Amino acid sequence: MVSAVNDALLPHDLLWGLTPRQLPADAPAWALAAMAAGQPVVVRRAPTAAGQVAVGVRGQQREQRYATLMTLAAIERRVRPEDLRHAESDQAWPALQALAELRGPLDACGWAWGVSGSAGFELASGVPALHRHSDLDLILRTAQPMSREQARALLALLDTAVCPVDMQLQVPHGAVALREWAGASARVLLKSASGARLVSDPWQPLEQVA
Repeated sequence: MVSAVNDALLPHDLLWGLTPRQLPADAPAWALAAMAAGQPVVVRRAPTAAGQVAVGVRGQQREQRYATLMTLAAIERRVRPEDLRHAESDQAWPALQALAELRGPLDACGWAWGVSGSAGFELASGVPALHRHSDLDLILRTAQPMSREQARALLALLDTAVCPVDMQLQVPHGAVALREWAGASARVLLKSASGARLVSDPWQPLEQVA
């Protein structure tokens, strides 16, 4: 379930190796405790200097999220969302039930997909992160354009699950919510390392850099 650390790091990857001593002096106590417990951090989108990666520390509470930097040299282990597609759990949370229901159809769709968010964090680390009302967060690697019709068909599949499912389309220069791309709006919000902006075609590089 562990990916090679020397591959390109991508948003939503989970990384182990950050220690309390590597956090800034003003880091909150809960973040220090999470790192002392050996918990992973999640790769986030943000500009960084060479040799660094932008990461986020998760706390026990929803509002406990701390953005920081990690040196590439500190990475000891990496788990990608794709590595968690078939991870098993003995917990019975609705998000995990939804994952079990959707696994087969998503495998059959031909796209590379993975588990992120609270479900991915718990499956990868064993640290409790889910609860009865948790959504299931998924990512879909879409290097090639997905039509609006394809997006609507995929969304209809996800909406059959036992809990809300939030899927992000990972496009070459960022990410866009599947639900937005499947909607009627002419422009959608593209999230990238340089910020978020409205675009009409998330796969069009010329529009993204304009």
